[in-house]
Amino acid sequence: MVDFKEKESYRFEDLLQIMEILRGENGCPWDREQTHASIRRNFIEEVYEACEAIDNEDNTLLCEELGDVLLQVVFHAHMAQSEGAFTLDDVCDGVCKKLILRHPHIFGSVQVSGSAQVLENWEEIKKKEKNQKSTAQAMDQVAKTLPALIYAEKIQKKARKAGFDWPDVSGALDKVSEETKELAGALRDGSGAYEELGDLLFAVVNVARFAGVDPEKALADAAAKFARRFSQVEQMAGEALSEMSLEQMDKLWDRVKEQERQ
Repeated sequence: MVDFKEKESYRFEDLLQIMEILRGENGCPWDREQTHASIRRNFIEEVYEACEAIDNEDNTLLCEELGDVLLQVVFHAHMAQSEGAFTLDDVCDGVCKKLILRHPHIFGSVQVSGSAQVLENWEEIKKKEKNQKSTAQAMDQVAKTLPALIYAEKIQKKARKAGFDWPDVSGALDKVSEETKELAGALRDGSGAYEELGDLLFAVVNVARFAGVDPEKALADAAAKFARRFSQVEQMAGEALSEMSLEQMDKLWDRVKEQERQ
């Protein structure tokens, strides 16, 4: 039993103390064994769970999930400190300096006309910070571990800043049609479908960008809609679903869509 005073309410300093105990000499074996790599997936999962709470507008759950994200930050910082790499204070120092530097309209004398100009300034300051002398360098520094649709969108936005983009959405839509035909050809030929499908998805992300639509969320919502509608089809069909033809299932699908429109 460790010497730790239980409280009705805890603060950030208590979280740091708890982490120190858990990873201390007589702490939890599991916590002591972890590395940055071993809990990498935990970090990802906690962020996605926090995002789900945001999507559901559930503040109670969001409070809990932000706590889990904060735990991951403290966990990684403690491991880094144990290795002599950096401390949590170093993390705070870095992000504070970044915020001050990238907000010259608040902490300096720069004037801005609105949020659009704030974002433009942010990107320019970021390029100087990271010594990005070309658009290719800026693209290369986009995290490749991002979900593919988000990664593609960020790459396209970098290209747009360099002037490499269509003037409007019509060019992007034409590209979708072109890539669709090329994919159809690859499927007929029995080769090249992998690359052509990637090109088609990339083209669709371009359309989403012009439309001001988040492609990641749009696809997630479409998948959820499909699952919801299929569940209703299954309920309508009951045990007979496995014996139905595709045409019969399509009729039930159309009924479900019609009910949603009412």
